Amino acid sequence: MKKRVVILVLGEDKVGIVYNIAKVLFENNINIEDITQKVLDSKIFTMTMLVDMSKSEISISDLRKELESVSGQINVRIDLHHEDLFYSMHRI
Repeated sequence: MKKRVVILVLGEDKVGIVYNIAKVLFENNINIEDITQKVLDSKIFTMTMLVDMSKSEISISDLRKELESVSGQINVRIDLHHEDLFYSMHRI
């Protein structure tokens, strides 16, 4: 059974945002199933990732802590939501 999480990223565009987040996911055996990113007005970076944590040993709360550490280093906002909660919050 899949344990999927949605990761949302927002901040000033700069080199290394995707790399730093993907590195944390790789190190924790988390698979990126879907990723969309866009740079708005040549300066605002946005990214949405759907990831599968089912083969990972890390908990969602510990992943959140690791991503919070990365967000401080690269100066972006990173939000993490369980897939079911995300879709129920954003249902049209």
